[in-house]
Parts: sequence; structure tokens; C-alpha cells
Amino acid sequence: MGELGRTRPRLSQMGKEGYVIPKPAPMKKAFPGRYYGVKGELLGLGAAKVAACGKRQALFCNHLRMALFVIGLMGSFFVLDSLMLVVIHHFNFRRGSAPRKSSGLQSHISSERTEKIMHGRLVALGSAAVTKNEALLGSFEILKEPYSQTSTWRPCADKLNQVPQGHTRKRSGFILVSANGGLNQQRVAVCNAVAVAALLNASLVIPKFLYSSVWKDTSQFGDIYQEDFFINYLKNDVDIVKELPSHLQSLDIEAIGSLITDNDIRKESTPDYFLKVILPLLRRNSVVHFLGFGNRLAFDPLPLDLQSLRCKCNFHALKFVPRIQEIGSLLVRRIRQYNTSLNILDRCLLGKYMLDTPIKRNNTSRGPVRYLALHMRFEMDMVAYSLCDFDGGEKERKELQAYREIHFPTLTMIIKTNNSLSPEELRSLGRCPLTPEEAALMLSALGYNHETYIYLAGSQIYGGQSRMLPFTRLYPNVITKEDILTPVELAPFRNYSSQLAALDFIACATADVFAMTDSGSQLSSLVNGYRIYHGRGHAPTIRPNKKRFARILSENRTIQWVDFEERVRKMIQENQRVIARRRGRSIYRLPMTPGCMCKPL
Repeated sequence: MGELGRTRPRLSQMGKEGYVIPKPAPMKKAFPGRYYGVKGELLGLGAAKVAACGKRQALFCNHLRMALFVIGLMGSFFVLDSLMLVVIHHFNFRRGSAPRKSSGLQSHISSERTEKIMHGRLVALGSAAVTKNEALLGSFEILKEPYSQTSTWRPCADKLNQVPQGHTRKRSGFILVSANGGLNQQRVAVCNAVAVAALLNASLVIPKFLYSSVWKDTSQFGDIYQEDFFINYLKNDVDIVKELPSHLQSLDIEAIGSLITDNDIRKESTPDYFLKVILPLLRRNSVVHFLGFGNRLAFDPLPLDLQSLRCKCNFHALKFVPRIQEIGSLLVRRIRQYNTSLNILDRCLLGKYMLDTPIKRNNTSRGPVRYLALHMRFEMDMVAYSLCDFDGGEKERKELQAYREIHFPTLTMIIKTNNSLSPEELRSLGRCPLTPEEAALMLSALGYNHETYIYLAGSQIYGGQSRMLPFTRLYPNVITKEDILTPVELAPFRNYSSQLAALDFIACATADVFAMTDSGSQLSSLVNGYRIYHGRGHAPTIRPNKKRFARILSENRTIQWVDFEERVRKMIQENQRVIARRRGRSIYRLPMTPGCMCKPL
């Protein structure tokens, strides 16, 4: 008999000694390779081994259970923490603390979310400042127009330059215009074309918009602006038709020498050029086609009636089509969170969709939500063209160089053949676009608090989320049209950049405060001018002086926040003053000029 047989007690003995025979139980695994039998015996081991090892096994089991418990507890905490991070990230994502991918923030330069900071010390100080600013209620008040001259000027371009009814002077011919660029460049070209048509006493055919490989938009005039309103509003000033007469439609305009490109016309040409060169050609061939027509009419010298007509076209005749007005109205309502009060610019831009309908407020104790609109001109084309460095390393430099070689070949040749300025010199001269981080520092120095709602126009930020992180950490309530409007509402505009830009134009022009990072941007310039013309001194705009700001930022390692704040505020206040337009400056940006706005004597 083996060891197992010798050591097992007999059933008769168990009965005599009063043992209770347990009921059979299923086999249970204690630890790998060992099982307990129906009577609690350890199969495969002798009773002696069981007795000798029992205490050690029990101790081992206790330790094992404790280890498994600790591991399980830690795993549970890890899973719970991961779930919480996902929930928090999603919540902040929806509130705007990190703009959604759908909002168009480019991440092509860097797929990782590494935060790119150029002025780390100032960002830390700015973060503390925006928290302290929570108690301040006047961040929107500090930029009320602090001067009286704005209120003394009144819009009057619509009341000037009226030609008496029955004007029948024989027309010199027909002018075709194919405008290039995006929405804002095309808008300027249209208004200049109106003025040239009036100058030459020609009939203007509704302008066409050229397809651009950059903008990739097939939109035409009637997709963006109300054609009939445009024609009727200007009918006493210039004759506008929808198409050429049938007898001229078959002409080969290029063959007869009537195709005029931007290379044929000097930038900002004077009226004399059009009268001496274009008018004879127009009379001879009955038609002239301007191809491009970007900035080809000078601002000075120009007769007062033509200056007035350009303003009348820009500020009155160009009305967005109803579907843009409707979605633009919805966009502004949602930004203001439906706590709507009528803005002075709403009527000008939204027509019958203006926000004067009483709306039941969710929180009647709180007034309308005020917001700041920011046009952050930090798209890839701007960054590449600037030739500046933004601390992105060799990868960034190679990518920007590759972009320049494709889209700016002339600039690339100039760089290779000339000694261009270094990135440091360009920055000191104020020629570099402000980064999102620098824009956030500017706003925090002006007193805008952590809760400020900021509408971001365009949102095609170069560098994507990694570039935006310093900004959204200071200002988490960043919103774009893609955040506010549903995919269904945006679907009709999805592949039309000019129509999307029209929505940005509306949101920026009707904002409580508009801020720009580059005064040379066409959108910023046109929005600025529109707010001056129609705002009656109640539509302030933040315009940084990039050269002065660069000097302030150059001291980022030593400057104290109170000094930084004071110098930035002084810079903005001095640059904010709206002055009468100086000779040669754009009337679209600075409409305070005779013929465009009127100043009572």
C-alpha cells in the first residue's frame, strides 16, 4: 500500500471518533497544479507533507491574495482614471478649450500635442493674471472709443453721388471683370470695378470670380451677394447688367487685344491711366476684360464722386444672400447664447434676419453674452511668406521652405539671389505674424479674463492644436463656426471657402470687440472699416503695433507682468485711435474721409 493509503484514516475510525463525514464538494483550485479532494485531503501529497507545509502554504496564500488585491485595486484606479480623463477631455473639447478637429485647425506640421511655447515665463505670468482678472467686470469697457471725433463722423456715402433719373448718356462699352483672390480681395475688386465703370461711362457686367488653387472655391457673385439688390442700389450711379449683349458674346476678347491682366496695369493706377489707355480701347472694341484686377485703382488722387461710389458699393450695395444672412444670424445668436440684444451692426449685415426678435432667456438675471472676435492671421501661407522663425525647429523650416517653393516661387528665387533679413531682424521690425501664444498674452495684458468668449475667425491655424494649447489654456472658451453650427447647417457651405469667410465676416463685424493680429490682412481691414463706418463709435477694434509689441516681447525673460501689462495697454490705446484717412490710405479700412463719411460743420 502506498503512502496515501497508509496515512488515510479509515471510515470506521472516523465514525468511532465522532468525525462528521462531509458531503462531496466540487474540486477547487487553490494554486497552480494542486487540487483539494472531497474530504479536504490534498491529492498528490502525503499527510506528512501537508502537516509540514500547511503553515507555509497558508502564509503564501495570504500573501498571494493580498498581492492580487493590491494589483486589482491599482488596475481599477487606472481604468477609472483613464475614463475620467476621457470624460474631462471630451467636456473641455466641446466647450472650446481645445478646438475640434472639424474646426479646421491644421495639425499637418505636428501630429503630437506637444505644447509649443516661445515666451514660457510670460505665459505663466499671464495665466496668473487672467485668473485675477475674474473679479474685473470692465474688460469690455476699457476699449470703448475714448474720443469724440468718431461720433462726429456719420455714414453718408449712400446719400451722395446720385445721378438724376433719366440719365441717358451713350455708354462707351462694356467692362468685364474676373476678380482673383478670396472673398475680401474680390470684394475690393468689385468696388473698384464699379468706380472704373462710372469713370469710363461704361456698363459693368456682374463680376466673375476666378477659381484659385489656394482657395479652391467655385463660388460666383450670385452665390455670395444679392445680384438684383446690387444692380438696383447702384442704378443711379452706374449701369450694371448680368451679361454681355448677345452680339458681343462670341467675340474672342484676347484676340482683339481687349484682355487686360494685372501685369498690364500698374498697381494703384490713377484715373488718368484708365482715361488715356483703357477708354480708347473700350470705344474701339466695345468691351474690355480685366483679368485679376487686384488693387489696380489708386485711392488718391481720385474725384470725390468716385471715392463716394466705392464706399457706397462696399458699405451699402454688397449684401449677402439670404441663406448666408440666415446662418450668420443663427451663428451670432448661438455665440451670444440666445441672450440677444440688437447690435447696431446686425441690421446692416443680416437684413430681415437681424437679431431683434425677443427671445426667452435661459437666465433672465444675466444680460446678453458679450464676445470678442479674433482674426488670428496665422495660416500656413502667411507664416511661410513671412520668412520668420517660430521655434518649430528644422522640421518646421523644411516644411515652410517646401510650401514656399510650390506657392511662392518668385519669393523663393529672391531669397536665393539676395541677402534677405534674418528671422530675428524680421521679428524686431514687426514683420512676423503674431502666434496664438502672443495673441493670448496681448489679451491677458488688456484685462480679458479666463471666462471671456472668443470667436476665432478662419481657424486654419498653422501647427494645429500644439500651437493653440498656450492660447486655450489661458482662454478655454474659444469657439469657431464649426463648433457652433451643426454639420447639417454647415453642409451647404462646406466646400466654399468664400461663403464660409462670409460667416466669419458677420461674426467679426457684429462682435462687441474685434481683435486682429495683422492689420494688413484683407479680412481684418474690411471688418475694421465696416465697424468704423456703421459702428457710430460703439464698435472698438484692437490693433497691435507689431514692431512695438516685438520690442516688449524681446524682454520676456526679465520684464515684470505689471510693466508688460502697462506697456501693452499703452500700445493698444495709442494704436486704437481712429483718425481721418491720410492720403493714399485705403478707404475700405479707414472710411473717415470726405465722400465716404460726413462731418457736420
